[in-house]
Amino acid sequence: MKTLYRISLIVTFLFTVTAGFAQTNSKPNISGVILDETKKPADYVTVVLFKASDSSVVKTAFTDPNGTFNFNVSGKGSYYYKASNMGYKTLKSKTIVLTEDNQKVDFGTAQLTSSTQNLKEVNVAVTKPLIERKMDKIVMNVSNSSIMTGSTALEVLQKAPGVTVDQNDKISMMGKQGVLIQLDGKQTYMSSADVANLLRNMQSSEIESIELITNPSSKYDASGNSGIINIKTKKNKNGGTNGSLSATAGYGKNFRGNTGLNLNHRTQKLNLFGNYNYGRNERDNLIAIDRISNGTPDTYFMQVGTSHRKQQNNNFKAGIDYFIDKKNTIGVLVNGYFNHGNETAGNNTLIGPSFNQVDSSLITNSFQANKYNNVSYNLNYKSVLDTAGSEISADVDYSKYKGNDGSNYENDYRFQNGDRIRPIRYTRNNTPSIIDIKAFKVDYNVSLNKTVKLEAGVKSSWVKTDNDLQAEMLVNNAWQNDVKRSNQFVYDENVNAAYTNVNKQFKNTNVQIGLRVEQTNSKGNLITTNTVVERNYWDFFPTLFIQQTLSKNNQLGFSYSRRIDRPSYDALNPFIYYLDEFTYSKGNPFLNPQYTHNFELSYTLLQKYMLSIGYSRVNDVIAEVILPDAANQSLYQTNANIATNISYNANLNVPVQITKWWQTNNNLNVFYLSFKSPDLAGSALKTGKTSFQFKSQQTFTIMDGFTAEINGSYESPLDYGTLSLKARYYVDAGLSKALFNKKASLKLALSDVFNISENNLSSAYPGLTYSVHQKNETQIGRISFTYRFGKNEIKPARRRATGTEAEQGRMKN
Repeated sequence: MKTLYRISLIVTFLFTVTAGFAQTNSKPNISGVILDETKKPADYVTVVLFKASDSSVVKTAFTDPNGTFNFNVSGKGSYYYKASNMGYKTLKSKTIVLTEDNQKVDFGTAQLTSSTQNLKEVNVAVTKPLIERKMDKIVMNVSNSSIMTGSTALEVLQKAPGVTVDQNDKISMMGKQGVLIQLDGKQTYMSSADVANLLRNMQSSEIESIELITNPSSKYDASGNSGIINIKTKKNKNGGTNGSLSATAGYGKNFRGNTGLNLNHRTQKLNLFGNYNYGRNERDNLIAIDRISNGTPDTYFMQVGTSHRKQQNNNFKAGIDYFIDKKNTIGVLVNGYFNHGNETAGNNTLIGPSFNQVDSSLITNSFQANKYNNVSYNLNYKSVLDTAGSEISADVDYSKYKGNDGSNYENDYRFQNGDRIRPIRYTRNNTPSIIDIKAFKVDYNVSLNKTVKLEAGVKSSWVKTDNDLQAEMLVNNAWQNDVKRSNQFVYDENVNAAYTNVNKQFKNTNVQIGLRVEQTNSKGNLITTNTVVERNYWDFFPTLFIQQTLSKNNQLGFSYSRRIDRPSYDALNPFIYYLDEFTYSKGNPFLNPQYTHNFELSYTLLQKYMLSIGYSRVNDVIAEVILPDAANQSLYQTNANIATNISYNANLNVPVQITKWWQTNNNLNVFYLSFKSPDLAGSALKTGKTSFQFKSQQTFTIMDGFTAEINGSYESPLDYGTLSLKARYYVDAGLSKALFNKKASLKLALSDVFNISENNLSSAYPGLTYSVHQKNETQIGRISFTYRFGKNEIKPARRRATGTEAEQGRMKN
């Protein structure tokens, strides 16, 4: 209670201070209404207000469900607006004048017209580009792409500009790890491994778009060193009773497929919606590791392993919104997944005094079965306070996750002639885990006067994880507890936060200042050894955003934020997991959070070309490291706090309309990463390298409703912590055809056309020599069919940003 009382005092103080800078008049003085081609109100239309004197951008707004837009403008002068929406021609208004005597003007009603045009007797309908640049983020429109069809969310994410996914499914943005993954604006509260599992089991047919936010405001959780990736799932954009049915089949070395049903029913007072997706995925993986264990003499290890993984996933979502009146809405949302699978693997390790001489070998076979279940509940309320868009919203969330991994291993150690050095060693693990999440949040925003807007809110979350490693070994044909490896780890975390943002609009400058305060209480308890790590700390996270309009076609931006990354749950879990007796991974319960200072300068030309330059410094950076275990001549993977990480990056995005039927989007990301630690497992670490990523997407309109795509990516070599990664590259291709008066679509796609995508890495840690080669099943052909049915008259379901998304981003599924 003391913690919540402190937060309430902070919020009250922030409200008082920011309100002191503004007047209380919140009524808009410029308004208008936009209708679609059927003369019905058009919502979500982008409306940009310009000064008539120099055509400079003043403000941007979206129309509400009544088709209405509003602007607060200070100062007299002449203004006009442009309204744009997908599938319609850009609408330019007449010019209106604000004077001392006339400070409130209504543009009246305007109607959009369809942008479908005739191109050499071929109808070409306007669609969203794959990549869009917006003021504070990059948006990748997944639903329109044929290349994305039949892919998993993790595979889609690899195609996003500036994003990479490494050999262990760790996600980086602009060359930096520590990305916060959100679903529909909600933090996921899962470990990085569990996030990868979630995205691997989510199909592209569920995704509308992916937002890349490199420098978030104080409204967002302070987690995320390199920013936020928000995956927006599809919502029905029509009303009445409608929906869609989709099915995809794919084949590489193995079959994979998924199918999904999406339904929506809406009346004037009620909206019911839900979806279900089933997927089956099989894939092969090859890994080869060559390493040298230093000693007297040195020992050489040559390991080759293959694995075959099967996974079945069931994802669902259901909700109801009740519209109490025009200003108040209450809703309930339930979503979750029930997934299970298994993996068989075989590893053969040759051991000797050199890579050309072998005196013994270790053959390891394993079988793993997993089951992950999660159900999340959300109760939400939203109230619109005035016509200026002021509103208050609240969310209460509860989520429970249950997982269980069972593994069986047999290790067969032999001489070169095939004789056994010892009897086969049989071991098995069972690792049940439970994660319980509770959260609530309240967000409030208000226009204090014509040029000042205030946002504020509070949030609290409670997370408890319970992991139990039950390890056994076979002795005299009976399973016995392995006391050296069995353990139980319980982790409790409570984070309480309050934030405020103040946005001030000057003549050609927009300034936003924000502050987020977070108080963290955590306790990690390794029960078997009675090892307890407890932490309590306060943190302050300021943000600053400045947007300067130089002219109609030239804008500058600057942003700064301080951020935190708390260790993921699996990184804190000290359990040891073996690939074989000489290769294993383990957690680190003594990890500290890392803190980042992010600076970014951006320039936008013609409202579509954008260059950004960034700098960040991370203290106590959490990095995945591979280190030697000299006592056992082993190699192990863990996470450690490396002293400092400094990063410079430049990102350039260039969309080009080459012809009326050929358009391209090109993204270049150049960055320098350096890591420095005076003592990492007994050795000093100092690395630094300039790297780049280039992604190019080509779209060809063959005829009305028939398009083709080619997507290529190249990632140059880079160093990250103790890892030195080689170059990676691939090419994807796809075709898309609209059918049945555009109620259906058929898509064909081939990922990794030349089967060249693979991972190769070596050691950047001094005195440690190893190389790793990994090849996943990446060349996959897919065919997908989607059919949309029902009425097309009523607005879509609301997209809710619940309170548990950050926490769920750190679990397994």
